[in-house]
Amino acid sequence: MTSKIKTNFTLIPNQKYRRSNRRFSCLSKAFDSDSQPISTLGKFKDLPLEIFEIILKYLTVEDMSMLSMVSKTISQRIIHYISSSSGNQRLLLQDFHKLELSDETQDFAILEHYRSLGLLFKRCTLLLPTRERLKYIQRTFAEVSCFKLSGCAVPLQCVGLPCYGIFLQVLFFKWNELECHRVYHFLCELTSLSCKMQTVVGSKPGSSWKLELRIRLFCRHVLLDHWIYRSDSAFWLSQILKPWPIVNQARLLYIIFGPVCPQDGQVMWQKMVEDSVDEYSLKDLAEAIKLLYDLDSKDWTADNVISLIDELSAVPQEWLFENNAHLLILSGNKICFTFMASKAANGRAIELARLLVFLALVCEKELYCMDWAVKMMRKVCRVFSTPMERNNFLQSVPSAFACIIMETMQSLMSGEGDEEDESFLNLFYLVHAQANFHKEVLYLTMTTFST
Repeated sequence: MTSKIKTNFTLIPNQKYRRSNRRFSCLSKAFDSDSQPISTLGKFKDLPLEIFEIILKYLTVEDMSMLSMVSKTISQRIIHYISSSSGNQRLLLQDFHKLELSDETQDFAILEHYRSLGLLFKRCTLLLPTRERLKYIQRTFAEVSCFKLSGCAVPLQCVGLPCYGIFLQVLFFKWNELECHRVYHFLCELTSLSCKMQTVVGSKPGSSWKLELRIRLFCRHVLLDHWIYRSDSAFWLSQILKPWPIVNQARLLYIIFGPVCPQDGQVMWQKMVEDSVDEYSLKDLAEAIKLLYDLDSKDWTADNVISLIDELSAVPQEWLFENNAHLLILSGNKICFTFMASKAANGRAIELARLLVFLALVCEKELYCMDWAVKMMRKVCRVFSTPMERNNFLQSVPSAFACIIMETMQSLMSGEGDEEDESFLNLFYLVHAQANFHKEVLYLTMTTFST
């Protein structure tokens, strides 16, 4: 009796448990396998791929972008559609030259299309490794010649590179720094950008002006112009310049941001050497310098940036002092003071005095506040280590004014035609700059005495 009770109690329930457990596990696997397509495709699971792609034709790029987030399977089907000939033809608009460039509405429409396309690609390729994402983009855009560095025959009348740039900006937005490094190296390999840069920095300025233009447009439109945050623009500019020695950095900076001829886009290498230029010709260079100065990186310290400005002012030859002073003013107070303080610390008082005169001249010509130049002089005076050095600098300022005015008068007396008119106008501005500069000095002195 006892043994029967034990046998019935221990064996029969165990056998039933094993059978029920086995049936439950089989049902679970069947349920999981059946539920998988439902969870990823929903009611689309009954549609052939061809019908699914016909449905996609009726969706906007924004709608497809939202749909791609439903599931990995849906996303893969959308990628298949993009890669197909019909999807490629519909999505990769290539009417970059048919636009009336004066019509901002048409220009804006195609840029917004590629902005939306960038978001679609970002979402569809979200689960792919960086290298695979880049290879997929390369395959997709392989036939779009206007997206290549030297692909378009009329680059100044083409919006292909801006469209490519805004597409990449959306795709790479908020990627970490390591991934962005990989992206830059990938683009360099794809376009041979480094080799082309080596060609232009190693040759005489202007001798390869068409290649200079191609590099300028690619760097500006694809890598630099479309970022929302200044820190992003600074990162990409740093990637462009960092591999090169400082002499080549200055050359590249001038190629990318220097003044160009509006008709053919040729870089105007002699403009800074021969003529005083306006704010428009210098503002892009100044903005680039500010980006590097504000970049929180060990590669771009204040000393590095000041050295780059020094080198830049000798590209391709020594600039006119006035243009150098104008660039410093546009670069902002911090950079201007750091540059002048470096001169003061190295005992270059006479050069510093001449620079101050041209700062005053630019303030007079461009209607900037003259008291800014006086306050900058006062601030720089505190950098000198001894009173004697400071007094020597202060005595050099009126001497520099007198010397530069005499040089201008000599140029006026020996000049002819248009040069005579330009020299006379320059003399006029110099005399007024001297008067207004010393007026501000007197105001500052009297204010100090009264307090």
